[in-house]
Amino acid sequence: MPPISNVLDRNINALILRRAQDERTLSRQQRVANGITAFVGSMVFVYIHAALFGLWILINIGWLPVVPAWDPSLVVLAMAASVEAIFISTFVLISQNRMAAEDDKRADLSLQIALLNEHETTRLVTMVSALAGKLGVDPQVAPEELEEMQRNLPPDVVLEEIERQNEKGASSSSSSSSGTPASLTR
Repeated sequence: MPPISNVLDRNINALILRRAQDERTLSRQQRVANGITAFVGSMVFVYIHAALFGLWILINIGWLPVVPAWDPSLVVLAMAASVEAIFISTFVLISQNRMAAEDDKRADLSLQIALLNEHETTRLVTMVSALAGKLGVDPQVAPEELEEMQRNLPPDVVLEEIERQNEKGASSSSSSSSGTPASLTR
């Protein structure tokens, strides 16, 4: 296998170190919630519950008379399962909230990198265009296309245009009586 580039290797190591650091900064409560969520999401949890619930049911309906039935109507089992479901869903929500916060941080980082990349690309296009002009080389690109590539667009302008187009699309699709977006009708 060929060696990984130094930049890629450095980035991978930085991500691994960052994740380890984030794990170390978790509170005890978050670690407990993550541990419970990990266990609840495992097949071991399913097997334990299948065995316990199966035994509970078999004993209480009288098919396995090892001990006297204590819940013949299975109401206690239903109540215990309901309470357990409430707690499990709470732990899952706690873990999901933490993961959503991590996703937000990653999305912010990704956006910042994309904006930096866009800015650098725009500068490169401007520099290459200037060099081509100075050397008398035809850029093989229409002037309006080159001008568009050199234009620096602020992110808020792009977001406003996305929102405008979304609203326009929503209003045109809701005005269509057939339920088909207006852009698809003939």
